[in-house]
Amino acid sequence: MEGINVSFSRPETNPDVSVLSVQGYVDTTTSAELEESLKRLLKKGRYNIVVDLAGVNYISSAGWGIFISEIKSIRENGGDLKLASMIGDVYEVFELLEFQTILQSFDSLEEAIKSFKIAAAGGGASSSGSGGEDVSSSNEGPRVPSPQGHKAE
Repeated sequence: MEGINVSFSRPETNPDVSVLSVQGYVDTTTSAELEESLKRLLKKGRYNIVVDLAGVNYISSAGWGIFISEIKSIRENGGDLKLASMIGDVYEVFELLEFQTILQSFDSLEEAIKSFKIAAAGGGASSSGSGGEDVSSSNEGPRVPSPQGHKAE
């Protein structure tokens, strides 16, 4: 797969969440597009964000840096950024870098979306703002750390 494709959606199950779906690979040549997409959400006041990485087969340090550089600002605004559906190779790097101590990851998009409802019910993350996002996927199951965390799409 060449380059990167980034799209937005808003799940019917929790419209306070914005889903950023990424396809392709994230490296120094493509990370600017991902960063701009994330910043567009933040400018709209959308701070509850799930990044769906099901279609990503590689993330370089430049890509990981985007998530880490924005997390403080997102959390200061009452939101969070969560990762979903990483393939095994991508998850291994995530784990190797020990980013699980900073960012939550989930095996499925649906589980990541549901985690915001739980947080909101507990007085946690909430968001204001609007955008024209559509519905997303509905896989189930929490992220289980394993080297073979491959998901068929």
